[in-house]
Amino acid sequence: MEKIKPGFAPQLFIPHGVKNIDFYQKAFGAIELRRFSNDDGTVHVAECSLNGNLFHLHEDTERINAFSPAKHNSTSVIIGLFVDDVRAVMKTAIAAGAELISEVQDYDYGYRQGEIKDPYGHLWLIQQKI
Repeated sequence: MEKIKPGFAPQLFIPHGVKNIDFYQKAFGAIELRRFSNDDGTVHVAECSLNGNLFHLHEDTERINAFSPAKHNSTSVIIGLFVDDVRAVMKTAIAAGAELISEVQDYDYGYRQGEIKDPYGHLWLIQQKI
């Protein structure tokens, strides 16, 4: 049996009724690998890859312990995305529909970071080591 190396595959919850998840492709170059749709064509689950790293988009369901940030206008997680050019990625993400939360800034601890909110309320910390 092949050993599986540990890795993260975040599951981001989106509101029920979403049909278009192109934001992730336009903003970050993500690739949609497969999708499970509801009968009305809305996204139930979509599996995506970002530079070979998997993440899933999952519609809100009746689960008690998981929901899209839009449901309560808050989140408990910020997704850190390391890139080569923070300013360029921020600009592209905002053009794709992200909301600017904090401008790009260089910090004493050796990182350049800026923060955005995607169309579904997920917070992304776009960053690079400098």
